[in-house]
Amino acid sequence: MLNLKSTQVLMLGGTLLAGCAHPKPAELKKPNIMIIMLDDMGYSDLGCYGGEIHTPNMDRLAETGVRFTQMYNCARCCPTRGSLLTGQYPHLAGINGMGVNLSMNTATIAEVLRQNGYHTGMTGKWHLSTTKELDDPNEHLRWLAHRSDHGPFSPLENYPCNRGFEEHWGVIWGVINYFDPFSLVHNEEPIREVPDNFYMTDFITQKTIDLLDSYSKDDKPFFLYVAETAPHWPLHALPEDIEKYKDRYKDGWEKLRSDRYKRMVEMGLIDSTTYKLPENSSGRKWADCEKKDYEAACMAVHAAMIDRVDQGIGQIIQKLKDMGQYDNTIIFLLSDNGASYERGYPPGFDRPGFTRDSTLIEYNSDRPGSQTTWNYIGTAWASAVNTPFRFWKKESYEGGSATPFIVHWPDGLKGKENTINRGLAHVIDILPTCLELSGAQYPDSINGQKAIYPEGKSLLPLLSGEKMSIHDTLYWEHEGGRAIRIGDWKMSSLPNKSWELFNLADDHTETHDLSALYPEKVAAMNENWIKWAKKMGIKTDK
Repeated sequence: MLNLKSTQVLMLGGTLLAGCAHPKPAELKKPNIMIIMLDDMGYSDLGCYGGEIHTPNMDRLAETGVRFTQMYNCARCCPTRGSLLTGQYPHLAGINGMGVNLSMNTATIAEVLRQNGYHTGMTGKWHLSTTKELDDPNEHLRWLAHRSDHGPFSPLENYPCNRGFEEHWGVIWGVINYFDPFSLVHNEEPIREVPDNFYMTDFITQKTIDLLDSYSKDDKPFFLYVAETAPHWPLHALPEDIEKYKDRYKDGWEKLRSDRYKRMVEMGLIDSTTYKLPENSSGRKWADCEKKDYEAACMAVHAAMIDRVDQGIGQIIQKLKDMGQYDNTIIFLLSDNGASYERGYPPGFDRPGFTRDSTLIEYNSDRPGSQTTWNYIGTAWASAVNTPFRFWKKESYEGGSATPFIVHWPDGLKGKENTINRGLAHVIDILPTCLELSGAQYPDSINGQKAIYPEGKSLLPLLSGEKMSIHDTLYWEHEGGRAIRIGDWKMSSLPNKSWELFNLADDHTETHDLSALYPEKVAAMNENWIKWAKKMGIKTDK
């Protein structure tokens, strides 16, 4: 078994930086662990990361916790979720594409902690099971609209309730109508009817509070994975939230990008020398935009969706306080990838053509937000909300793979309040951190198979200031996009494109390609990436 023996284990229930006599193991109180992950949120969407969106509750977690500037995800929904839960690069966790099963020989955080005395609960989006379209496209659209039934939404053995979670309230597929979601379940049971006032974000909030209430009935610690669906498209929000932002974005994406950049510099999150602000990666100019009202309306709904998540997080925090568990709960908050560039997909696969009552859904509506519309923010806004980086979701450049990351733990981070941590970390590090916090051991086997040893490392040395990096090298690959980072050097590439080389110590926004100046470094890093790719089972040219 993997025995995480760092001395920080002995700090459970105390102060992370305490350096004198530690309590005996029998006296330690294991912390509760909560992971809150937003879906397709931009790097600078939160107020505490430079955004103008009203996010006082998440901002307060930052003010009384730690913000990271160099936390990475896997640039896409499924890969990030697989890595976060298993401590593996996504390919070893079975996530070598979209809509595939999480490997049975990779233990999830929930599976390990449940075996070690924790309650384990999940609310929200799973997206780690095989999802297939029906052979008949018309019947598939009926299925998406709840007008027919075709059994389980994916293989039951890979539902969350069968991967370590005692209880799961949420969706199995990755895209849903927020007002009447497809693939909504409680454990294995589909939820076929929802009330007229249903809204997915509020459902996640309430079910999280319900789970917390059930945990208050005994002394067991808990692990809760709150997997928000917002602000992933479609752009669906409640009218009162949209109203707050209806006029906010009429100056366009260039103004938004420059305003956020200025605030990020002023708050000390970035500096203007290392983080030069690139042009909008879409190449689009607001002055040339012919549908300004439409574009501003789309961005307003994106903001409203994040606002609603923040309202829910405020309620969850209040519940923790009411339970007396707020101080002893470590909260990790992040996004699964950068903001989504996507726009224009027609109905099909995970996109319905009509509602339950057969009302046609209007794609790319001039008035986005309601159940009968299906909109996206597109490339220009995605680039803007990923300030200060280039590109967006799916790509392994910083705009796709860098995530805001807040760690909040009053009992364990005393003296670290409102600090910025510039240490290098990755979502593969969250499972090892959870093991160290709980004192749990990684199992030799899981689901009747020999378990694969996690790739990640505990974040506690970064949080304590003992180290500035827990990785010499990090790797990415998704649908042909790729990257490798060794120290401050990073190579990134779009699918079917040549490597670009950057020195992040001087150019963290990847604006100056140095590959022509350092061909030997490109060759050496490429060789390193190819070795890793072969280990992951990724096809390469060599």
